[in-house]
Amino acid sequence: MNHPIFTISLDFELLWGVFDKVNEKIDKQYFLKTRQLIPDILRLFEKYNIEATWATVGMLFAENEEEWNSYQPSLLPSYKDQNLSAYQWVRSKKLDSTCHFAPEIIKEIMTFPGQEIGSHTFSHYFTLSKGQTPSQFRADLQAAQKIAKDKFDLSLKSLVFPRNHINPFYMDICWEEGFEQVRVNPPKWYWQETQHEGLLKKAVRSLDCYFGFGERSSYDVEKVIVWQEKLKLMPASRILKPINQKFPLTNARRIQRIKEEMSSAAKNQEVYHLWWHPHNFAVDPQRALGELESILAHYLFLKNKYGMKSMSMQRFGDFLNK
Repeated sequence: MNHPIFTISLDFELLWGVFDKVNEKIDKQYFLKTRQLIPDILRLFEKYNIEATWATVGMLFAENEEEWNSYQPSLLPSYKDQNLSAYQWVRSKKLDSTCHFAPEIIKEIMTFPGQEIGSHTFSHYFTLSKGQTPSQFRADLQAAQKIAKDKFDLSLKSLVFPRNHINPFYMDICWEEGFEQVRVNPPKWYWQETQHEGLLKKAVRSLDCYFGFGERSSYDVEKVIVWQEKLKLMPASRILKPINQKFPLTNARRIQRIKEEMSSAAKNQEVYHLWWHPHNFAVDPQRALGELESILAHYLFLKNKYGMKSMSMQRFGDFLNK
C-alpha cells in the first residue's frame, strides 16, 4: 500500500435498530431529526470528497407496510427470545414513514458521489441469537438483495452485522448471496462476542473511546482477512460515539482521540475505519455535524500531508483486488 486509507461506514437503521430496546417509548421527533440531518451529512461528505458506505436495513427500502409485507422472506428468524424479532414486534405496532421506511433517503444518498448503499441485513438480523438458523439468515439476505434490486437496481456488496454480532459460520452464506466485504470488530478482547455484554467489556470499550491502551486502532492493509480467498473481512477501528450530554467535558476528548488515531494511521500508512449510526447525531444535530466537519477537515489535512485517501468499503475492496 502506498497511501493510508480512511473508510467510513454508517449503520442506517432508524427504529429497526432499536425496536427491541424502546418498547412503547418511541420518540418520533428523534427519528424525524435523523431524517432531516442525513442530507447535511451528505453535503459535508461532498464538501470534503468523502466516500462512505451506508449499511442500510432492508426494511427501510419499502414505501409502506403493504410493500414491507410483500418482501418478507419465507423463513423468519425463530429466535428463542421473540422480543428480538422485528416481525413479532410489528404485530402489536403501527408502522409509519418517519420511523420505518426511507426509500426517498436511500435515493438521495445515491445521488451523492462516492456513496455506497450496503446492507445491515433485511430485518436487523441477530446472527448470534439462540434459535435462529443458517437458512433463515440466508433468506434474510436474499430479501435484502431482492428489495434493493427491485427498487433501485442495486446489487449490495458490503455487509455490516447488526449489533456487531459477527457469526464466523455465516461468512460463506454472505459470499454466496452476493456480498464481497463485511465489516468485522476490532481484534481486541472487549470487542469479541458482543452478544455477551458484561459490565467490564462495556466499561473498557467506553474508556477506549477517550484513552488508548497501547494498541493502535488503525491497521496495516494485510490485517484485512480474506475468507477462503473470497470474502474480505474489514476490521472497524473506532465508533464515533454520540454526544455525551451528562458529561459534556468528555466530548472534546473523544473527538481528539479520533483525530490522534487518524494521524497515526496516516503516518504509518495504515487503514482507519470509522463508523456510527446516523441516528446518533439526533441527540444534538448541530453540534454533531460540527464535530463531523472537524473530523473531515482533519482528514483533508492528512490527505494533503500524507496522501490519505477516502474509500467506501466497496472501493476499498476493489483496491484489495488489484
